[in-house]
Amino acid sequence: MRTRGPLRPATVAKNLTALVVAVVFVFPVYWMFSSSLKPQSEILTKDPVFFFTPTFENYTTATGVDLFWSYVTNSLIVTLGAVLLALLVALAASFAIARMKFKGRKGIVLIVMMAQMAPWEVMVIAMYMIARDNDMLNSIPLLTAIYFVMVLPFTIWTLRGFIAAVPVELEEAAQIDGCTRGQAFRKVIFPLLAPGLMSTSLFGFITAWNEFAMVLVLNKDKTNQTLTLWLTQFQTAFGNDWGATMAASTLFALPVLVVFIFLQRKAVGGMTAGAVKG
Repeated sequence: MRTRGPLRPATVAKNLTALVVAVVFVFPVYWMFSSSLKPQSEILTKDPVFFFTPTFENYTTATGVDLFWSYVTNSLIVTLGAVLLALLVALAASFAIARMKFKGRKGIVLIVMMAQMAPWEVMVIAMYMIARDNDMLNSIPLLTAIYFVMVLPFTIWTLRGFIAAVPVELEEAAQIDGCTRGQAFRKVIFPLLAPGLMSTSLFGFITAWNEFAMVLVLNKDKTNQTLTLWLTQFQTAFGNDWGATMAASTLFALPVLVVFIFLQRKAVGGMTAGAVKG
């Protein structure tokens, strides 16, 4: 039976560093969640309160806001709609960029990179004027289209890398066996793109779910607003209701956490390792 030797100082230092970094990143999440369960009298105190009797009063206040379920529905519609549209368009675009040789391909890749780096906030005024002139303000379809355009460049760029990583010999072998190029993509390449589809879906979901500036400017009608504006409503004559704000923040982060847990279990890397021998 093999016994482990003493840990080396370098290993201990790395483990301690990793532990400290994990605590630094996890503690704000813990504090947000714990504050959402604290009574109001124990949130703003001189000394931090770590032991308390939990209460769900803050969650009741947060979900009791008018049109709460309308905010939830709108957020789900625009987020899922934008992500699904981006995946459909990006699959075709990234396949063309990764596999086909045509004039202007490098220019298209450069445009995609520039679109990804562009700060969308600087375009808010222009988008507002276009939407106003075309009578499209307070529109869920418009918001979905804008979020779709926002997540599309990253989706194309990421899927391009995953498609390029799939050995072209697999596609050629499928075509030799009688598949058309479309059938080869659908039956061979597409099943191998699970890691790419999952990672890009997660990024797109987080981007669209967290977007604040666009909906703030373009959707003044509360019935067409999303959960990001719901987070700004917990103010009273005595200041911010931090208990309700922390409860709302916890609920707002929960769908992203669920999507992350679901997708990361599905995304398995290295599916093509060893598929083609050199």
